[in-house]
Amino acid sequence: MSNNLIEILKQQVSARVLEGESTFLTEKNTALSLFYPILLSILRGKPHLIERLRDQLNPRLNDLFESHPALKPQFLDSLRGAAPAPEIESTLSKSILPVLGVLENQAGSADPDAMVHLINTQQDSVHRALPVWAAGILEALGINTAIGKTANKAPEIAAPVAVKEKKSGAWLPVLALIILGLLAAFWYKSCSSKNSVEDAGPHVQSAAAQPASLHLSTNEQGALASCQIYVNNSSYIDILQQQVKQIFSSPAGCGASADAGYHTVYTDQDAIPSVLKLIEGIPNVSLNWVGEQLSIQAANPQDAERLAGDIKKIAKNMNISVQKPVDINTAVNNSISEAQKALAAINPEHIRALDVATALNMQIINFAAGSAEIPEANKSILDQAAALMQRAKQVELTVMGHTDATGSAAANKKLSQARAQAVVDYLIGKGVDPAQLRAVGMGQEKPAAENATEEGRFKNRRIEFEVLNKDTGVARTVDEQGVKEYSY
Repeated sequence: MSNNLIEILKQQVSARVLEGESTFLTEKNTALSLFYPILLSILRGKPHLIERLRDQLNPRLNDLFESHPALKPQFLDSLRGAAPAPEIESTLSKSILPVLGVLENQAGSADPDAMVHLINTQQDSVHRALPVWAAGILEALGINTAIGKTANKAPEIAAPVAVKEKKSGAWLPVLALIILGLLAAFWYKSCSSKNSVEDAGPHVQSAAAQPASLHLSTNEQGALASCQIYVNNSSYIDILQQQVKQIFSSPAGCGASADAGYHTVYTDQDAIPSVLKLIEGIPNVSLNWVGEQLSIQAANPQDAERLAGDIKKIAKNMNISVQKPVDINTAVNNSISEAQKALAAINPEHIRALDVATALNMQIINFAAGSAEIPEANKSILDQAAALMQRAKQVELTVMGHTDATGSAAANKKLSQARAQAVVDYLIGKGVDPAQLRAVGMGQEKPAAENATEEGRFKNRRIEFEVLNKDTGVARTVDEQGVKEYSY
């Protein structure tokens, strides 16, 4: 049996109740978390409700407030946040039967006494989870929050008054408790609002630096290929993970970061699940949702334009753009041409390892998916490099293989090593001394671009050449910022 009944309910019931929901997810998830300790306190104080609720096909929130219906609107206002009260009421009502199911399962019996006993053993954690404002409402319902049982009424003292006056007077304590409950709830919401305003400064500054973002792409079958979530909100990450897994039938879900440097909410957050449903099934789509900017890229430009139009209807505060897919053939051909020119410009009487590595890094070796076979277009470049390296035995290079993040990390590591080794073997086959070369597979560990887009994945599937001094173990690599040195 778990040590925390509230956490079990959050994990098992919330996921079930929110499945298929697409609006006000954060508010509904928060309302459920606040509702569980209140419901458990009511069931503990009024065990007869367990059988009544269980015997109904669709128990409703009204059943809990049957004796004091005037409390329900204030109760909903206290936990609904920005969501409409009817939506929150519907969500809470749907949770009642699943909660009873969990209680029965955890207690090992359908007997209400056994279920109440279970709640008794968890009363400390239940009491700690109760929101402050709930005390007044529970008291008004006749629940003593200190012990979780129906509050004992003080004995009535006989007084020489008419029966009608006595009945009227008997409601005064209840009315007073209702008023106290309403005041407590109002005080709690006022304090919460004040704290939210006072805390807004740091959060806003952090959000301005790092807006919440979502990066997602599909594969050739329209299934989930990659997904990353960046938002400072663990509860919403859980919700979004559930949505992604359900929509794409993907048990893996997304990678996620709840780092404090990110904003706590997305722009048009409630529209995200609906947008994901539009994308599911469309091949080779990339979505980047960053702050108020949303970019769409697809292998088929018509798919991208259609998606952008559909998304604009539901994410009305987002600036939506369509990115043209990269022309891979043009990029590869241009890179080979630049590499050829750079290698031809090297003085054969004064060959430097850094010049050879720089020229080789200009080319794009575009391996086919899952393949370590060197494309024919790149072999002429490697032939030129091999001829130079045979003349300059001091040129020693490390060949680094990199992959995108599609597939498992272990498989990508193995594939990157195979690709690097294929280049080394080709150069050796052209006469280069094996002592001049070293193959290293980096897998997906050092991406050059975002894996969420086809262009980014294309850039990440690469071979890099570095200069290695075997005596010092220091590698020298060239990038757009110049020469860098680092040790392995």
